[in-house]
Amino acid sequence: MKLAPNFQGALYMVIAMFAFTFNDALVKEAAQELPLFQVVALRSILTSILLIGLAIAMGQFKLRIPKGDRIPVFGRTLAEVAAMATFLTALTQLPIANVTAILAALPLTVSLAGAVFLNEPVGWRRLAAILVGFVGVMLIVQPGGAGFNIYALLALLAVVILTARDLFTRQFSDAVPSLTVAAMTAVAVTLFSALFMIGQDWQPVPPQMVWVIVKAAGFVFVAYLFSVMVMRVGEIGFVAPFRYTAILWALGLGWWHFGEWPDNLALLGTGIIVATGVFTLYRERASLMGTKNG
Repeated sequence: MKLAPNFQGALYMVIAMFAFTFNDALVKEAAQELPLFQVVALRSILTSILLIGLAIAMGQFKLRIPKGDRIPVFGRTLAEVAAMATFLTALTQLPIANVTAILAALPLTVSLAGAVFLNEPVGWRRLAAILVGFVGVMLIVQPGGAGFNIYALLALLAVVILTARDLFTRQFSDAVPSLTVAAMTAVAVTLFSALFMIGQDWQPVPPQMVWVIVKAAGFVFVAYLFSVMVMRVGEIGFVAPFRYTAILWALGLGWWHFGEWPDNLALLGTGIIVATGVFTLYRERASLMGTKNG
């Protein structure tokens, strides 16, 4: 029995979020025994090989980027590298559910940045939802609280950088294959992670950590693959809210594997972010439908 396109897209989104979250958990685990950027460099070597192979197999590997797309592609790649450094550094020191929930504010920040920098229309309802969503972020970060530190700021910085990444992505033409960009990003992350290790000693990798890093690479590959597939089926307004299943995976992994559980304020903030994010996506869909019908 074949699923309807919307449900097929929702399933792909759930799988992508599952894979991204498990990758994060595995990197967090490996970074407890090895330098973070050594872990990321080793994982990214494997991921690069897999993504380049898939892009070639699907006929989407192009070394030449159209001239008009070069600045957005370059900007997106740099933003992805910077987001990797800030997000993963925060992840190693904060509960995985908290960091994932902060990152879930991305649809809100992208909507606001799109209005400010790309002149995209944002009505008062969406603007109100964005502001309420930021209250949710503050409930998780809790400025002035005992858990507030430089790593919480790094998680917020990662959201800002990823917002810039998505703005660059919105400027791509249809001539830029998604898998080529994903492969380029993986290679860039590998190179920059190796650069971050300059001056540090590379540690011998215990056999159990080899398996952890291999699994992380596999999960990232699956996540990238299904992230591409999800954009090709179903209506984005129906499918996009399923990205918030990442928070459920993060809550479960944090409790089961790391013995972490957010406090009540952080849980309330997470709920607010999810609710306002879903509402923002709904309003964006309604706006697009209105434009098409008009």
